[in-house]
Amino acid sequence: MAKLRDLAKVCKSKNAGPFEVTIDIMFETREIYDKVVRSGVLNEALFAKLYGVDAKDILFTPYPAALALKGTIPRRVSSGDVGDTDVYGAQQHAPMLDVEIPM
Repeated sequence: MAKLRDLAKVCKSKNAGPFEVTIDIMFETREIYDKVVRSGVLNEALFAKLYGVDAKDILFTPYPAALALKGTIPRRVSSGDVGDTDVYGAQQHAPMLDVEIPM
């Protein structure tokens, strides 16, 4: 097994408006991208588990042309509201880094 942190060229998060965060995962080669996609590990259920949201509220999109996967999740607290700890959503990708992918 390999951790996503070792497979992805980029794993980042950012606001997708004040009520959602998007997590972008990009790979350097088609071979790695295809292996990760075929593993089936990255999906709505995983995002739901890691971020404590309903799977039905997650938009998970593969972008094969860019060797990328994108997951958009609702924010628990809107950006900048009382209790928000990450106004820009830039630290929300961290739980993805330790996800194990069978290779």
